[in-house]
Amino acid sequence: MTPPSARTWGRRGHTPVIRVRGRSRRRTSVAALCCYKAGEKSRLIHRPRTHLLLKGARKSFSWQDYRDLLVRAHIQLDGPIVVVWDNLHTHLAAGLKRYEAEHNWLTTVRLPPYAPDLNPVEAVWSLVRRAMANTVFTTPDDLDRKLRSELRRIQLRPRLIDGCLTATRLAISTPTPPSKPQ
Repeated sequence: MTPPSARTWGRRGHTPVIRVRGRSRRRTSVAALCCYKAGEKSRLIHRPRTHLLLKGARKSFSWQDYRDLLVRAHIQLDGPIVVVWDNLHTHLAAGLKRYEAEHNWLTTVRLPPYAPDLNPVEAVWSLVRRAMANTVFTTPDDLDRKLRSELRRIQLRPRLIDGCLTATRLAISTPTPPSKPQ
């Protein structure tokens, strides 16, 4: 619940202070997919998740959570999906790789290591952080509510999602099917 800080105005000689109450026993994680298809509006599909910080409890998404997000995206987009993964350790999990191999509607491409500038979702997180800067949340529910509203705001503006792709300087092209060995 430590707020991201940004520049702000204040009276001359008085430094603005953001007071933070304390720690929470919850952690919020978010996974998102920027979806692009020629001739259609860009879409953002996301899934927030709250984790209780208990001893031995998982503090982030598991590979099953990412699998479930891909299934939801497949249902919503009603077609095959090409996923561009970064090198998050969970994206490299054996269970997720096995799932990818078992489903022909899912094609995965891996980004090179340490290349956040090639990932459009990083620009989404930048937009969310900018909107939440200098805000103090009194409860974890306030944080969750603001996070969901910011993600919804981005969802309703396909041009913002297009801008996230433009920031990567990558282009969408129709994939060519792999040639068959002779």
